[in-house]
Amino acid sequence: MSSTLTRPPGTGAAHETVAPRRRTRILALSEARWAAAALVLFLVALPLYLTGGPAWSWGPLFAGVYVTGGWEPGWAGLQALKDRTLDVDLLMVVAALGAAAIGQVLDGALLIVIFATSGALEAIATARTADSVRGLLDLAPTTATRLRDDGGEESVPTEELRAGDTILVRPGERIGADGRVLDGAGDVDQATITGEPLPVAKEAGDEVFAGTLNGTGALRVKVERDPSDSVIARIVAMVEEASETKAPTQLFIEKVEQRYSLGMVAATVALFALPLLFGAALQPTLLRAMTFMIVASPCAVVLATMPPLLSAIANAGRHGVLVKSAVVMERLGQVDAVALDKTGTLTEGTPRVTDIRPLAGSGLSEDELLRLAAAVEHPSEHPLARAVVDAARTRDLDVPLVEGFTSAPGTGVSALVAGRAVAVGSPTRLLGAGTHRALAVATGLEEEGRTAVLVTADGSPVGVLGIADRLREEAAAATSALGRLTGSAPVLVTGDNPRAATRLADEVGITDVRAGLLPQDKVAAVKELAQAGRKVLVVGDGVNDAPALAAAHTGVAMGRAGSDLALETADAVVVRDELATVPTVIALSRQARRLVVQNLVIAAVFITGLVVWDLTGHLPLPLGVAGHEGSTVIVGLNGLRLLADGAWSRARAQLHQ
Repeated sequence: MSSTLTRPPGTGAAHETVAPRRRTRILALSEARWAAAALVLFLVALPLYLTGGPAWSWGPLFAGVYVTGGWEPGWAGLQALKDRTLDVDLLMVVAALGAAAIGQVLDGALLIVIFATSGALEAIATARTADSVRGLLDLAPTTATRLRDDGGEESVPTEELRAGDTILVRPGERIGADGRVLDGAGDVDQATITGEPLPVAKEAGDEVFAGTLNGTGALRVKVERDPSDSVIARIVAMVEEASETKAPTQLFIEKVEQRYSLGMVAATVALFALPLLFGAALQPTLLRAMTFMIVASPCAVVLATMPPLLSAIANAGRHGVLVKSAVVMERLGQVDAVALDKTGTLTEGTPRVTDIRPLAGSGLSEDELLRLAAAVEHPSEHPLARAVVDAARTRDLDVPLVEGFTSAPGTGVSALVAGRAVAVGSPTRLLGAGTHRALAVATGLEEEGRTAVLVTADGSPVGVLGIADRLREEAAAATSALGRLTGSAPVLVTGDNPRAATRLADEVGITDVRAGLLPQDKVAAVKELAQAGRKVLVVGDGVNDAPALAAAHTGVAMGRAGSDLALETADAVVVRDELATVPTVIALSRQARRLVVQNLVIAAVFITGLVVWDLTGHLPLPLGVAGHEGSTVIVGLNGLRLLADGAWSRARAQLHQ
């Protein structure tokens, strides 16, 4: 008889222990609700206004736009005035009201919608970051089984554990604290901490981490760190700390906004008040001041910056790269150093059988050896077992059912296959120390960066399988392109072992390899590059990469298998896991930045010319509005050039120049 090779939908306890993801609903944020209301009212009023409808049809709707989109930034600006700070959002509300006062209702409403939407996006990003940090804390179990001095057991909250306590971790449970194994053996999935694709065999003396998942086998663990000082807790702290380091940039922007706001207000007041002091008539003076308010309005400057970046974001999104904001799109073009994770980034993150080595004298072909191994591994839920079964499925092998299946944690599995006692597992555990030729084959595979799995039949070795995480097809080309774009070869930063990391780095042409890193070590590597004056791009996928993603100038996460925290912490996400899109989106960002410079020059020329005309001569209001709106249209259309698919093709072509 043969069994159908199907993978079970879940892995039992492993899936049951994952806490549900908690996300803040967008409309739960007041900023998002008011921005949505303003946008809806604006879209309803726009066609009525443009088609010449009566004022009573569009007037109340535009008034609603001003109220819904403007009251929050207006109120916040008034509150800021108490601290003698003039907020640029308040200035935009005043400019919008000024435009409405002289009949430019549409201009003012559009300005309100732009700034309300910007505030909503900022609030959403902040809420989602908080969600992801809470989700990381959910990785650690809430309770643990502590062993008392009298040998009894008690269930306690993990926050009550202290260094020196001993806990019992049963199969399928998450480890409650950082510590060291006292006795027992098991395979622990610690991808959330180190990023290693395969579970790691743990026995007495080995270190384990809170939040990692124990497989088969019970462990007695001595707690070495308080919960507040665990690796998982430090990851949370580092994400928050890295986020706070962005504050100086924000402070710089606020200073620029403050100076611009003060200058514009002072100029408008002076343009209105000074002529009146010298006996000028009220109406023409007010008209000139309002004209100045319109032509000096930063609408053209805002649109000079946003259309190229937003168009680049939309284009990148169509090609599988989610860039979270215009600021991120601009930053992508500034990077001059790249740090790449290994597992799930340069590799696919899924173990696969790469070598099938029947031993001389076994009488087995490659297919027969794989068929025996797959039969025994089929009942197992271990990732290595799934790799063996998948390899048999790929070759369309007929896999027999087995009897007497047993699993020995850290050693392997065994069963009867057609009356033969077959075992599959660790070469050193199944054979012990010695000079058997099977050990030589296994050692050779391990030196090549493979995980060696021995197959025995009736106690005699019959073959060795090599299993490894497969390199992405585009990894070498993407790495080379990133090197050309930034002027320096990427750095490999990984929690995997140095031997496997070095082998992979040789395949993709990376010479700077930093392996065996914990999350804090990856952050240190990023900070080292940053201290040398580099703007670092980090590409990763796991929880262990999140602190580095947050600490980097720009972070990009691989989306298909990326952890929730990595996806939320990263500035951009490669949705389809196509690594080749990373250098392309950098090139696209540089195109966008060039268009931003062009647009700022165009906007500056128009605004300066119109302002000078208004100050030194008589600028008719209709002409001022036409010039203002004309500059807005020009820079907007120029920025929208990046919406075309040809822009992505041109960015990709730049990589080969």
